[in-house]
Amino acid sequence: MQHDARFYPSPSRRMATFGSRGMVATSQPLGAQAGMQILQQGGNAVDAAIAAAAALTVVEPTSNGLGSDAFAIVWMEGKLHGLNASGPAPQAATIEAMKALGDERIPEYGVLPVTVPGAPASWAALSERFGKLPFADLLAPAIALAEEGYPVSPIVNQMWEEAHDIYSRHDDPALKPWFETFAPEGRAPRPGERWASPGHASTLRAIAETKGRAFYEGALADKIDAFFREHGGLLHKEDLAAYQPEWVEPISTRYRGHDIWEIPPNGSGLIALQALGMLERMGEEGRDPVETLHRRIEATKLGYVDGLRYLTEREAMGPSVEQLLADDYLAERAGLIGKQALDPKHGNPTKGGTVYLATADGDGNMVSFIQSNYMGFGSGIVVPGTGISLQNRGWGFSLDPAHPNALAPGKRTYHTIIPGFITRNGQAVGPFGVMGGYMQPQGHVQVITAMLDDHLNPQAALDMPRWKWTRGRTVEVEPHFPDHLAQALARRGHDIVKMADTLSFGRGQVILRDGDSGVLCGGTEPRTDGAVLTW
Repeated sequence: MQHDARFYPSPSRRMATFGSRGMVATSQPLGAQAGMQILQQGGNAVDAAIAAAAALTVVEPTSNGLGSDAFAIVWMEGKLHGLNASGPAPQAATIEAMKALGDERIPEYGVLPVTVPGAPASWAALSERFGKLPFADLLAPAIALAEEGYPVSPIVNQMWEEAHDIYSRHDDPALKPWFETFAPEGRAPRPGERWASPGHASTLRAIAETKGRAFYEGALADKIDAFFREHGGLLHKEDLAAYQPEWVEPISTRYRGHDIWEIPPNGSGLIALQALGMLERMGEEGRDPVETLHRRIEATKLGYVDGLRYLTEREAMGPSVEQLLADDYLAERAGLIGKQALDPKHGNPTKGGTVYLATADGDGNMVSFIQSNYMGFGSGIVVPGTGISLQNRGWGFSLDPAHPNALAPGKRTYHTIIPGFITRNGQAVGPFGVMGGYMQPQGHVQVITAMLDDHLNPQAALDMPRWKWTRGRTVEVEPHFPDHLAQALARRGHDIVKMADTLSFGRGQVILRDGDSGVLCGGTEPRTDGAVLTW
């Protein structure tokens, strides 16, 4: 039977998913299945998150890989814990070195934008601190998927084709192994076509046997180092050997009686907290849907321009996190929001193609986890024979020495990927996240307001048509965004652009836990191959 796996002429609807013994929500069904398999073997929410994350490097390589960065927020034993597993710039990566190579800006693709990957180290760190099962067991589902192969899902196929087109335009010998690994037939695999990666399986097995150290030391590190030296890259094995992820205290703001938590800078979760903080100080929303949307867009814009101006490594920021979230500053920024769209400018508080997954177990433990290669497959760099595709996170650095996010050896750049978490009265409500580059803080604002202001269940909140501020007064909206709302926003001065595709509007997952019954309620993303599995 012939059919198009990416053509859906009729709208479909899915229900919120309920369970009690455990839940895993990811952007790809086989990734969710890997996490559920570990839960049913006696693992906890952290074990399940690691298994799902490792599997997603195989079944959704279009968004993440073994060379990704990662962040996590973990609710364990009645307390929140944050993990920043973003990697720094190599020691050889100076502004002078980059400009000497003829670049006025760090390139998007190739060996130069690659920073130290943090994802394999994040899996090991989470397992060591909170895991129940042996680390090697957690990677077994991913190894089997890479070794035996799996049928490619529709949205993964779409992103794979887009990556093939992008890399085909670049005449860079360093990108050749990407084509050998991910397009051996000269094209992206089609929906339903089986794809396997023996090199990926071998690397995962080495990571499993050494609790991640094989990636940062020994033969794998030597292969990465040799490839980068051959192609004029700046990442060396000394950078890999020195890497350790950082445990951090999550930051929060109060919104509608709940505490919304994010990872502190260099992550960009602060943008979402600022926007929600402004909306909180504007009071309860009325019943006018246009005014409601207008407020949410304007608050997000004001938070974003602050983020783009100030966010980088916490120690290198001008204003502090505390100043950017201060009551008087957020009230001042909220006061800028009127009836017409702003061309937003950053304030001055000192004067006063990523995967996201959520897991939960029957004991009340929950994980919000995100990992990313940044732009789809990332840099386009694949270390031959290993399946290691490396992110291009260094593209976010500035080569202007006066910029807060200026490139420096050992510095971590402004990071778009952000896991979120909700608590109420000191108890876990649940993990949430919306991946998708610069969409992510905007997605967080939209999902949180949908659940806490519009009182939608997690699935309905993820189903809502989305908007995305891009610059100035320009706001992109999804194809199915209601015309009457788009027209009303345009009358308020917003430059509304209706897009033909939904893929750039983020892909999210949510799991909420009822504090009285312990019942879990989950939603998964309709814009991708998402799945939420329960037990």
